[in-house]
Amino acid sequence: MGPSTKRQVAGELVADQGISVSRACRLVSFPRTKFYYQTRKNDKALIDALEDLAFKHTSYGFRKLFAYLRRAGHSWNHKKVYRVYRLLKLNKRKKLKRRVPARIKQPLQQQTNINVIRSMDFMSDSMTGSRRFRTFNVIDDCSREALAIEVDTSLSSFRIVRVLDRIIEVRGKPAAIRTDNGPEFTSGYFEQWCNNNGIRLQYIQPGRPMQNGYIERFNRLYREAVLDAYIFEDLHHVRELTANWIDEYNQRRPHESLNNLTPYEWAMKLEDMEKIQITTVT
Repeated sequence: MGPSTKRQVAGELVADQGISVSRACRLVSFPRTKFYYQTRKNDKALIDALEDLAFKHTSYGFRKLFAYLRRAGHSWNHKKVYRVYRLLKLNKRKKLKRRVPARIKQPLQQQTNINVIRSMDFMSDSMTGSRRFRTFNVIDDCSREALAIEVDTSLSSFRIVRVLDRIIEVRGKPAAIRTDNGPEFTSGYFEQWCNNNGIRLQYIQPGRPMQNGYIERFNRLYREAVLDAYIFEDLHHVRELTANWIDEYNQRRPHESLNNLTPYEWAMKLEDMEKIQITTVT
């Protein structure tokens, strides 16, 4: 609590509960001398002038409003004006809408080979104590195999690149990656990494999650089976349950769009067919 709040609470204790001032101040850890102190400052005229200007010019900051006050003939110095400016919480930065470039609609086609296009997306949930965490999900569009679900409280573009590097070491590089227009995916660092590795980026159109339908379907399954099914104690608990679910999803859960094969079985089937074709051509 701030000093003004403590003064108010102490005053309510004295008025409503009938306890002494000294005891009320001790309960809220507020000096008794400050309780009796009465300020001589009268900022009503400045507050009214600042509120009137801020209402008329919502995009103006302190310097512009201070210039308006001086042009109106007021003699308040910049220290006093800035103190009241902050007291009214006019210094809060307004969050501007992020501009997203126009995207070309990319067809969501069924792939016939694995490691051609991979889809990625973020999800979020909370643990006990209302602490939030995020998940970074990566799947193969052909086999629907879950390649990674990274769990942490913060996932930057640098962390994304490290996860993708681990996947590439095991599975190789895809030809393209399909994502939405999140800040992690549109960052210069991530785009430069894709260019250096010869990976084409396919951004969906803003507000069109259906254009990334494979990962959206995967997200729903993951939320129903894990995120909405458990109360998480910590990140270790989330990661443990997620790892168990990935193993179940990839190895044992039949997928209707894959003729009731698991993603792992479908990938093995495609690899065997590719080997047969190479042997036949040779």
